[in-house]
Amino acid sequence: MATATSDFLTAIKTRRSVYAISKSSPISDERIEEIIREAVKFTPSAFNSQSTRIVLLLGKEHEKLWNHTADILKTIVPADQFASTQQKMDSFTVGHGTILFFEDEAIIRQLQNDFALYQDRFPEWAQHSNAMHQMVIWTALAEEGIGATLQHYNPLIDDVVKQTWQLPETWQLIAQMPFGTPTSAPGDKEFKPIEDRFKVFKG
Repeated sequence: MATATSDFLTAIKTRRSVYAISKSSPISDERIEEIIREAVKFTPSAFNSQSTRIVLLLGKEHEKLWNHTADILKTIVPADQFASTQQKMDSFTVGHGTILFFEDEAIIRQLQNDFALYQDRFPEWAQHSNAMHQMVIWTALAEEGIGATLQHYNPLIDDVVKQTWQLPETWQLIAQMPFGTPTSAPGDKEFKPIEDRFKVFKG
């Protein structure tokens, strides 16, 4: 008999990096928004800082992101090597949408001022919370039949993202998550021995 815990662990196992995606979605945009809102509300953060910020791009706005990213990369990647880069950008563009993950540095700086004893730790703790948001949203989307990957084209695209969507200067871009309906299953995943990664000591 399945339990809430076993269902949760099954969901964790379901989440994979899915690169082959299409513009369709197995769920409505409204449901996607609902999932993200719930994740933003309930994912924990150090000192309850709630410093993570999320932007959801759909339709033409989603395509705009990856077209901008391709334009920027074209100025960096050698011309004779750009074809593979463009192919990768195209694989994101054909998706249904992209989720952008940010941290609000104004919140982090305020915490550093208010709690000077921990000032060196707050940027690290903010990254921890952001990663939890990524995991919660990624897993929840996978449970709904959506495939996604996590990308990191920041800081190259930071300025164009802020300018294009008129975002606050204090929002630091952390990651990008293109998503859509999977068009093929991910390959088998290799696991290193658990014994090397998990130890138990009993009194």
